Amino acid sequence: MKADNEDGKALKSLILAKQGSAKMAFRVLIIGGTGQVGAAVVRALAAEPSCAEIVMVNRRAIPATADASVRQVVLDTAAAGFPAEVSKLAQGMVAQGGLVHGASCVGVGQGSMKWSEEELKALEIGVVGGFARGCRAGGITRFALLSAVGSSSKSRIRYVRVMGLKEEMVQGTGFQRLAVFRPGIISGNAHTPRYVAWLGRLVPGRFGTIEQDDIASAFVAEFVSSPAPNGVVYFENGAMRQRSRALSE
Repeated sequence: MKADNEDGKALKSLILAKQGSAKMAFRVLIIGGTGQVGAAVVRALAAEPSCAEIVMVNRRAIPATADASVRQVVLDTAAAGFPAEVSKLAQGMVAQGGLVHGASCVGVGQGSMKWSEEELKALEIGVVGGFARGCRAGGITRFALLSAVGSSSKSRIRYVRVMGLKEEMVQGTGFQRLAVFRPGIISGNAHTPRYVAWLGRLVPGRFGTIEQDDIASAFVAEFVSSPAPNGVVYFENGAMRQRSRALSE
């Protein structure tokens, strides 16, 4: 297994060297990478030659992947020292040079109906907030956040309101660039019934259906393009599809 990992690292280094300045190598520190969308993002990152490393912050260990660029670090997300532990990880990644992105794909999805508002806030604002603060304290200046369509802290809809509060909290962390992804109905997701995804295709615009893989590719496109930091940018269904297509071209 160790030899296979070393071979994988060598191959990826060779690809990066051949690419030269075409694509700048980058690393990603991600939380929520074991969820439906998060796992799709990790797979897409592992397939991207310019991604040198993906570090997953998990609450519990999962089976190791065959890709040498992916590693996991198990942390107690409920502990008071969680942000500090994330900061140490971020510092270590930043010290290696090149761009380092933070990413949160945390999300409850369909199960949110069974959660109280306090439970939702503990995860979406408490855990994600601690992770974001740790990333920023560790020197990461660019962050990508999975949210939801229509998010607003003033909404009367509980889930949408919590998503809006999460966005505001991460925005207040002070990243130079914050990319917020707001998908509508996610197709290809185990939490989305097939009939809901089908009906969503009849709904135009941002509230309709988007493929989970398009969301994942849009995340990767954000990391690959490495635009100059320019505050907060929002990506809804149409923009995510465009970024997904551009990545494959």
